[in-house]
Amino acid sequence: AQFVLLALLLLPGPPLWNTWWTTAPAVVLAAIGVIFAVAGLARLGRNIVPWVAPKPGAPLETGGIYRFTRNPIYLGILIGSSGWVLWRGRIELVIVWMLLVVVLSIKAHVEQRHLIDAYGEDYRRYAERTPLILWGRGIR
Repeated sequence: AQFVLLALLLLPGPPLWNTWWTTAPAVVLAAIGVIFAVAGLARLGRNIVPWVAPKPGAPLETGGIYRFTRNPIYLGILIGSSGWVLWRGRIELVIVWMLLVVVLSIKAHVEQRHLIDAYGEDYRRYAERTPLILWGRGIR
């Protein structure tokens, strides 16, 4: 669902608005999103996996960007794609982006169950002090 929604963000069509005062913040949001996502990917290195369960034997990552959010890649995708949606100025893209927020939130919750299984109390302590994405400390 995540990749389908990301692809839908590329729907063609004329923007409803296209001004410098929407382009400038859109570029800033896109850049911030890329920074978060790349920082998360770089920190995980060879331990990155495309599914929600952690790579067997991988350590629990709590340093770097992971001190601020348990899911910097998801956060980066959401921030960066919000810049894209702002720049494109299309109502249907706003709806697709909101669906992406829901999908990534659900995915983060499913992922945390696998992390609890893999890391137990270490992950629980980490979750108590670090938001799931940008909100939601603790396990829910």
